[in-house]
Amino acid sequence: MGSFNTSSREGFILMGFSDWSQLEPILFVFISVFYSLTIFGNTTIITLSLLEHQLHTPMYFFLRHLSFLDLCYTTSTVPQLLINLHGLDRTISYEGCVVQLFSSLALGSTECVLLVVMAFDRFAAVCHPLRYTAIMHPRLCQTLAIASWVGGCMNSLVQTGLMMAMPLCGLHLLNHFFCEMTVLLKLACEDTEGTETKMFVARAIILVVPAVLILGSYVYIVQTVLKVRSVAGRRKAFGTCGSHLLVVSLFYGSAIYTYLQPMHSYSESEGKFVALFYTIVTPMINPLIYTLRNKDVKGAVRKVLGRGRYLV
Repeated sequence: MGSFNTSSREGFILMGFSDWSQLEPILFVFISVFYSLTIFGNTTIITLSLLEHQLHTPMYFFLRHLSFLDLCYTTSTVPQLLINLHGLDRTISYEGCVVQLFSSLALGSTECVLLVVMAFDRFAAVCHPLRYTAIMHPRLCQTLAIASWVGGCMNSLVQTGLMMAMPLCGLHLLNHFFCEMTVLLKLACEDTEGTETKMFVARAIILVVPAVLILGSYVYIVQTVLKVRSVAGRRKAFGTCGSHLLVVSLFYGSAIYTYLQPMHSYSESEGKFVALFYTIVTPMINPLIYTLRNKDVKGAVRKVLGRGRYLV
């Protein structure tokens, strides 16, 4: 298969799960089902939040952005993975790899910032309920959403630029199912310590800082809720924030494991299965987490279904 460098712009071969070839047919079925559920669940949330007036609130405005992010993030990797598992083609062009790397980093980084924005929304709702509508007015919500997207794209631009500036050599094999930063770094011809340090700082900023801000907001939220005398009031407040906190835990847990551990301790085999979790499982269960115990969403679903029966 030979060697290559960035000047030749040769493509890559994504090894995927070829080490466990006996699992590939099973993975193909499960991932196809999960991907279909991801599309259905997130599309449903986006549609409901647009159609139903009762869901035209800051919380569902940001949830709509999160669902769109999850759709895009999953679609940036899963179709390629399904093609690989089917055995049709395991190659990806250099340009395609760069696009995939940039888009996956941009969407993941945007979600990091958006989860902070959603934590701020919950903080305002619980800690300042009387001024909530004044604080979270539509213009601020739009500004925060745009800032999330811009911040995520800027972080991805920095990391992708650093990665693509490095000469690559050796066999053009990627032991992963998509163009992932930690795997690409192992193909570098030169010493990567300096570049890794810069990337680590960029990843720490986009992961650690938002995580600290989210934890800080929940400290104030818990303090406020504990002052509420009504048990029903406490339960409602914790229910409002519990869904978001669960999503944060799942997302940041897998992201920190993947991107903040030293390169020498990174296991490609474990990394692939962890990547399956944050590219497929998490986007699929996010809609379930936010809707299973949500009366507003259940009411919106009943209204839409009722309209459908009426039209029929």
